[in-house]
Amino acid sequence: MEGILPRLPLADWIDLLVDWMTSNFGEVFDGISDSIEFFVEGIVTGLSIVPSIVLIIIVSLIAWKVCNWRIALFSLLGLFLIDNLGYWEEMIETLSLVLTSVLISIVIGIPVGIWASQSERVRQIVTPILDLMQTMPAFVYLLPAIFFFSIGVVPGVIASVIFAMPPTIRLTVLGIKQVPADLIEASEAFGSTTKQKLLKVELPLAMPTIMAGINQSIMLSLSMVVIASMVGAPGLGTEVYRAVTQIKTGDGFEAGIAIVVIAILLDRITQNIGKKKQGGIL
Repeated sequence: MEGILPRLPLADWIDLLVDWMTSNFGEVFDGISDSIEFFVEGIVTGLSIVPSIVLIIIVSLIAWKVCNWRIALFSLLGLFLIDNLGYWEEMIETLSLVLTSVLISIVIGIPVGIWASQSERVRQIVTPILDLMQTMPAFVYLLPAIFFFSIGVVPGVIASVIFAMPPTIRLTVLGIKQVPADLIEASEAFGSTTKQKLLKVELPLAMPTIMAGINQSIMLSLSMVVIASMVGAPGLGTEVYRAVTQIKTGDGFEAGIAIVVIAILLDRITQNIGKKKQGGIL
């Protein structure tokens, strides 16, 4: 086949597209980069002002209120362990990266999901894009991110957003589509407009499913912290990457344990928020 058909210069086309975007939208990318850096640094500064013991108690009380005493105890012991091992600052940086990525995923993903749920044509366009975002190796996202945003926390956030956004969009569409047809018909019978039907019927009933999508986005974003460290993103991922390159098994295990603690806390808290919303609706 190679002798019959010439090789498509796909790589060259992609490079030309990246160069064109960099040349024509450089100021836009600089503005996005500055905004993300400012937001991440704001979260880091805000969390760093609070003494670690105070923040540990606050998180544990939130876990107790949202979940149960077992998760609260786990929060207390797990965060104390992170502080004791000396990874508190790195944990704050990782949490800031994850929160920023998830917030961007929510701000973009939920409106796109709502739009796709209301339009079959939009859903047909969005679905293959989501398939591409989920199946493309995460390392590939880092290449254009570096070109557009240099190195540091910003390309790590951008790569995390691309990797973590699909569940939010997919489950927003799924949640709205699963709303019982008889409830929608009843709302239409009472004269509800499309906006009222969406805000007062579809979104409240779809909220548990949407929260499940946000939960998945958080977990996927957290899974990107080590990969993001390869382009200069700070946090626990940097400690894991350094331990791997220097073959320091103990240090890598400690940093890995810290990531696991954060992952379990975020997972349990967001899961129980979704359950409480579902219980409130029912």
